[in-house]
Order: sequence, then C-alpha cells, then structure tokens
Amino acid sequence: MFFVEKDKCIGCGSCVNIAPEVFEFDSDNLAKAKENVGDEFKDIGMEALENCPTNAIVYKKE
Repeated sequence: MFFVEKDKCIGCGSCVNIAPEVFEFDSDNLAKAKENVGDEFKDIGMEALENCPTNAIVYKKE
C-alpha cells in the first residue's frame, strides 16, 4: 500500500506521470495514492517512489 506524506509533497507530478494507475492529484494539487490499487501495480508504484524528488512516497505492506 502506498502513501504520500503531504508535508513532503511539492506537487511536481512525477509519481502521477510514472504511475497514473497508483497516484493522482488531490484538490490541493498534491499527489495522493489511489485506494484499492491491485498488487499488479506494485512495481510501477515502486518506480514512482524511487523517483520522487522529495521522498514523499512511502510503501507499507498490508
């Protein structure tokens, strides 16, 4: 399960561009993880995590 730490997110959109199946923008134009994302998108979500310039993305096993 992916989470975005809002206090670290700058809204650059890197994660949304890399993994639109996993991340989207909220009403404040900051990234958020979509709910109920299947395990088939873990790899692309991890790629977004690794490319986040502010390390705002966290992955936790359910």
